[in-house]
Amino acid sequence: MTRINTGNGVITISNNVYTTIAGIAATNCFGVKGMAIRSMKDGLVHLLRREAIGKGVRVTSNDDNSISIDLHIMVDHGINISAVADSIISQVRYVVTKNTGTEVKAVNVLVDSIVLD
Repeated sequence: MTRINTGNGVITISNNVYTTIAGIAATNCFGVKGMAIRSMKDGLVHLLRREAIGKGVRVTSNDDNSISIDLHIMVDHGINISAVADSIISQVRYVVTKNTGTEVKAVNVLVDSIVLD
């Protein structure tokens, strides 16, 4: 949770807001199949539905009112993972900062699975 002091009061932004914005921004990038989550029961990686997109995102608040974001994703087979990760980092950093005004210190992309169609 991030608190921003303004001349008119305090704005509090929940981590759920950041996870939703970051998840949508990441899944809109080329080559991303969707957000992923590892099941505790069987240890397998599962593709998350659109309404549960925030479960594949972890947001950490830093002392300087910035945030760090970890994204667990699934990608399509045959894409350049490095290029897709660079695109995701740039897009997520831009969209989160634009929509919330919060500085994004780091975006970490963790590729959990490659989807074969």
